[in-house]
Amino acid sequence: MKSEQREQARNLRSQGLPIKKIAKMINVSPSSVSVWVRDIELTNEQIEILKQQNPIINRQINGSKERSNKARAIRLEYQKNGKLEAKNENLLHQAGCLLYWAEGSKSKNNCSLINSDINLLKLFIRFLRECFHLDKNQFTITINCYTNNGLTKIEIENYWLEALQLDRSCLRKGQENNRPRSATNFVRHNKLPYGMCCLTVKKSTKIIQHIYGAIQEYAGFDNNYMLM
Repeated sequence: MKSEQREQARNLRSQGLPIKKIAKMINVSPSSVSVWVRDIELTNEQIEILKQQNPIINRQINGSKERSNKARAIRLEYQKNGKLEAKNENLLHQAGCLLYWAEGSKSKNNCSLINSDINLLKLFIRFLRECFHLDKNQFTITINCYTNNGLTKIEIENYWLEALQLDRSCLRKGQENNRPRSATNFVRHNKLPYGMCCLTVKKSTKIIQHIYGAIQEYAGFDNNYMLM
């Protein structure tokens, strides 16, 4: 009897039926069916059908889709706000958004810009402070630099902190190099005595999507830039 049930189970499994259904059909335990059919390889199509029939997987997939759709709708709303603000002819807002388009990271949830030009970063942080009413506790900076150019690490850090009017608590650990490894790095280390500074806004999905929306309005295109 067991051998007949085993052959039935294998035949049904090769047709792509789920183990629990097979067990019920031939009146044996699911564990027995699992042992009997474990060497049977299913096609990709059969596997996909089984996934669709699995309520747990379906709940996970549907839940993930729902969360994704909600997050996308929120980002779209932030972009709409950016487009509306872009129509107010605020030159600082325009400068900050287009500066970010050229120099900023292109993340959908993180507003971050890295540069060696102190004046560029001063303009960008002014834009963030005035247009989004941010205080200094909402910023972090990371500095990557050489330290064998006559300046100490503290001097380099203070240069950026003072210029950007930030407290030392905003500073995050960066990279420092005491010795240039090539002629190219040697030239760079002489040209950039204060290194590169990355300015990041904490929890900045709303800000970055606002900027992306404004970019579309200023540049005259509409394709939900960086919305996905």
